[in-house]
Amino acid sequence: MIMDGTSAALRRRAAANNASWCDAVCRAHGLKPRYEGGDLWLSAARTPPLYPDAVTLDAAVPAERVIRAVDTGSPGCSVKDSFADLDLAGDGFEVLFEAQWIHRPAGAPVPAAGPSAPRWSEAGDAAELAAWEAAWDGEESTGLFKPSLLGGDTAFLAGRAGGRIVAGAVLHTGGGVVGVSNLFARDGVGADAAWAGVLTTIAARRPDLPVVGYEHGEDLDTALRNGFTAVGPLRVWLRTA
Repeated sequence: MIMDGTSAALRRRAAANNASWCDAVCRAHGLKPRYEGGDLWLSAARTPPLYPDAVTLDAAVPAERVIRAVDTGSPGCSVKDSFADLDLAGDGFEVLFEAQWIHRPAGAPVPAAGPSAPRWSEAGDAAELAAWEAAWDGEESTGLFKPSLLGGDTAFLAGRAGGRIVAGAVLHTGGGVVGVSNLFARDGVGADAAWAGVLTTIAARRPDLPVVGYEHGEDLDTALRNGFTAVGPLRVWLRTA
């Protein structure tokens, strides 16, 4: 793990990129999130499933300020504690999971793809996006990702084999980095093969930018194996009381 002020700076960039992605998803659903004070992103209205109501963008954001800004009166309120320094237990929250921000420098060697690796392309329309979401979900598209997200700063990458989507990830560019989220692999395709395809695509498109994200458990081990470095912890809090 990288320590010291470098770690803090990398975490701030990763958190800012992630908040930008959350902002895009929320706006695609008709919400109006906002940035407050330069160190907090939030939505006063309940966000879509799997997306937080607030993301801290720097250390030492007061817990009471976060709680005051979000909707704690309806089920599902969650907070992404980007520096793992909030204590929300007294406000009815529990830690849903802990993870590590990850960083991969621009120009780092790209993992080699095997001869049977999926062929990668970008979802280009609503039908392809629905197929991507169904593959990511493992069952069907629920409409979580709206077609308005296609293009611009965001790309839904699909790895195909035999005409089927067997791997994928979301790329979101912003804040001088490329954020990777929602990476998946299925039908016998391993996560290493998915990372190889995603990182090859990023190297072709934006070789000048570092790559960031967050992972935990075995997914973190896989990311570290593919050239990432852990740069600091985060927590996601869920209100259960």
